[in-house]
Amino acid sequence: MATRTHRWALLAGCLAVCSPVLRAQVFVVGEKTATADISTSFKPTNVLLPTDKLTERGRRDIVRNLEAEQGFAHRSIPIGVITLTANGDLSPDPEKYRQMIYQKGQSAAPGDRVVITALDIKGDRIVIDLNGGPYAKHRFLSHVSFGNAPTAAETAPQATGSRITLVFPKGVPEISGPEIKALLEPIIDFGVKSGDQAYADTLPPRLRDAISAHEVLVGMNHRMVLAALGAPESKVREQQSGDPNGGRYEEWIYGHVPQTVKFIRFVGDHVTLVEIAALGKPVEIHDRNEIEAGELPANTREIAMGDRQPGTGEEGSAAPPPPTLRKPGEAAPANAQGKVQYPPDKSAARAADRQPIPAAPGSAADTTQNNQPPSQTPVMPDATQSGPISTQPGTSNRPR
Repeated sequence: MATRTHRWALLAGCLAVCSPVLRAQVFVVGEKTATADISTSFKPTNVLLPTDKLTERGRRDIVRNLEAEQGFAHRSIPIGVITLTANGDLSPDPEKYRQMIYQKGQSAAPGDRVVITALDIKGDRIVIDLNGGPYAKHRFLSHVSFGNAPTAAETAPQATGSRITLVFPKGVPEISGPEIKALLEPIIDFGVKSGDQAYADTLPPRLRDAISAHEVLVGMNHRMVLAALGAPESKVREQQSGDPNGGRYEEWIYGHVPQTVKFIRFVGDHVTLVEIAALGKPVEIHDRNEIEAGELPANTREIAMGDRQPGTGEEGSAAPPPPTLRKPGEAAPANAQGKVQYPPDKSAARAADRQPIPAAPGSAADTTQNNQPPSQTPVMPDATQSGPISTQPGTSNRPR
């Protein structure tokens, strides 16, 4: 009993001696430690805003220019909703901004790519969702089940995006897409050019200015029209003048009544007709070529890895050598013919051997075959039968 008491005393003494060492190795990561490196510095913008109210055409232009736009985060963006006043402050304040990142997580770190996935204009604000938004998509099928078996997965993907609410104290003005990007500059950098912008910069000045003004000229190709107006709302493919044997054309339609409607007709890869129907105005028709031959880019193609190089196997040039298993520089054997030799077809030889040899004309075998009626076949007598066997039709061959 005394020995057991001494053991417990020795164990308590060891714990008492080691407790300061163990306490020194334990550390706790709190909110201040986790968000210490997050920068919350903010500088308001100074963008000159128009005074006119937003029109329906301006609304469509904002959606077309900002939907699916990509940029890079200038600062850490939390999962949740943040409010930015045009040329004003950012809400929440820096302390709550860090707290939101600590509690809900980070949607994008500084330098990460972000994508505008949804855009909505409501009264005095523009609601912009980044990377899918801060709320998961609700599925009504999650409330439906058959025999205690849910029709949809219970573990829905969690939202990892964010939402920026751009507020205009006097209502949303007739603002353009580049001006909205300038207002979002403290949070997102949209300086990266899109594919359409990079393509427009390679065109001559007149075409580049027309694309920037969202105008279509007769003679443009499909890519130019997409850069100027985006994807059409509908497409129509018809025969010219209703002739079933006539040439086919494709018509892209932008807008709907009562707004301005544009009809862009393509024959091949070029625009041949532009019709602009505005409400209360006569239809404006452009059917003459407005682009000179030197302004259109040449049909060039960049050769990528794996493509056939020019001058190899084309017309007027030597064909490439056939594939071979020999090493480079290895000579072919002396008896090589350069062609694949297939083994003889033995089945044809066996079939030829089975063919009967025809009898010589005038021989006894030939005479016997010619005198025998084709419809009657001689009946061989059965060794087990006795008596005469009749071969007349209608009689029995059974012995009597």
